Amino acid sequence: MLEFVLRTIFWTLAIYGLFEIIKNIIYISTYTKFRSDGIYVIIAVKNQEEKIEGFLRSILFKILYGREEYLKNIIVADLQSTDSTKEIAKRLSKDYDVLKVLSWKDCKEIIDNVDEN
Repeated sequence: MLEFVLRTIFWTLAIYGLFEIIKNIIYISTYTKFRSDGIYVIIAVKNQEEKIEGFLRSILFKILYGREEYLKNIIVADLQSTDSTKEIAKRLSKDYDVLKVLSWKDCKEIIDNVDEN
């Protein structure tokens, strides 16, 4: 009787694992076409010295360890802050490749040059 229960549990877990593998294959094959372009996030900041590091680290954590694999770049656009917000963001950009720090003028030029495809 114990052998029957163990085999039932084993086969239930095996079938569940098979369904999860099939689900992941379908997910990857469906959404890989978007992977080449990526999604860019622009964050405009001004005088957020106390909150910027926690905010950026939480977003980076979600990207690096979560399901946000299509995100290519996070652009932090500094709106002429009077505090050290820009320096904090630059320090974080040295640790993370997806994080870029630009001035608002440079960010506006990038947005204006985007094709309307």
